[in-house]
Amino acid sequence: MGLDLEYTSGQTPIDEDERDGLLIKSITTRKDLDEFEQLNIEKAVEWTLKRKFKLDTILEADFVFELHRQMLDDVWAWAGKPRTSNKNIGVDKHEIRVHLKDLLDDCKVWIDQRVFPDDEIAVRFKHRLVSIHIFPNGNGRHSRLMADVLVKHGLNRLVFSWGSQRAGSGVAIREEYLRALRKADAGSYDDLLRFARAT
Repeated sequence: MGLDLEYTSGQTPIDEDERDGLLIKSITTRKDLDEFEQLNIEKAVEWTLKRKFKLDTILEADFVFELHRQMLDDVWAWAGKPRTSNKNIGVDKHEIRVHLKDLLDDCKVWIDQRVFPDDEIAVRFKHRLVSIHIFPNGNGRHSRLMADVLVKHGLNRLVFSWGSQRAGSGVAIREEYLRALRKADAGSYDDLLRFARAT
């Protein structure tokens, strides 16, 4: 039996070649996949909490790829590897590493020159990272965890809540997050900043 995935608003479809990278063949539904991915992501969060990362380490491509590997390597064979197909979002697959290097370099300047407040640096970093869409799956979750690592280890602030303290349904909270991302796409980061620190 194959993997039967239903996609909600804002989710990037996984193509057939990427589906072949599923390591747990008993997974057949979106619910099963979400549960196994969440367990793997919780291990990755624990991995980030048990270590102290220097800013120079966080802002290296190797770290970006390693964090994704830590997040999904129990579930997907391609965890930590850039996508090899184009998607409905993100840069061309051949330009991923160039755009990532530009982002990492830009972020170093933002911090060195104090271009933005710390929270805004991390949120802008997250937004650009998800816009590049490095991986076949998990880009939103990866970019949020990257922002948390950056803000905690690199900028010495508390990690973001990303709406987890919000009252309401998961669907409503996700829609609020997607609306904030669309505004950030248009250059307005206020809603995404508020959502990141929402209590």
